[in-house]
Amino acid sequence: MRKLAIIVLGSPNDSEGNLSSIAIERCQQTLAEYSRNPDAYILPTGGWGEHFNTTDKPHGYYLRQYLTAHGVPEGQILECAESANTIQDAMLSKPIVERQCITDLIVVTSDFHVPRAQFLFQREFPGIRLSFSASKTNLPEDDLIRRMQHEEKALAKLKQNHRLRGQ
Repeated sequence: MRKLAIIVLGSPNDSEGNLSSIAIERCQQTLAEYSRNPDAYILPTGGWGEHFNTTDKPHGYYLRQYLTAHGVPEGQILECAESANTIQDAMLSKPIVERQCITDLIVVTSDFHVPRAQFLFQREFPGIRLSFSASKTNLPEDDLIRRMQHEEKALAKLKQNHRLRGQ
C-alpha cells in the first residue's frame, strides 16, 4: 500500500522564530503539494544552527506552526528531523520514514537547492520512490547567484567524496 510523505527542508528563521522568505516559499510549495495529495504526511526538517536558527525551538517547530496555520491538520505532520544541514536532513529523515512505513517521498526545497538535495536523498533512500518539488526563490539576483555558486561547490565536493569512497 502506498504511503506518501512530503519532506519540507529547513531554511532560516530569525531570532524570534519568524520564517525567512525562503522558508515561507518552501512552506507554500509544501501546501501546494499537500493540496494535490491530501492523504500525505508532512515531515519538517531543521533543528538549530548559527546560520539558520538560534532560538530555543527547532526550526521544524516554526514550519509546523506555519503549516497548521494554513490548514494542515496537526495529525498529518510527523515529528521533525532536527537537522543542522542538508546531509542531516536526509539522514535524520530516514528513521522517521522507516518507522512510518512511508513508500513515496516528495522532497520540497528551493529551486537553487534541488540538485544537491536530489543527490543526498537518492543516496539515502535507494528503495523509496522519490520526487522533488522546487519552490521559486525570490531573492535579489546577486544573493541568488551567490547561493547557486555555493550549491554547485557543495555538490561537487559531495560527488568527489562519494567517488573517493568508491560508492
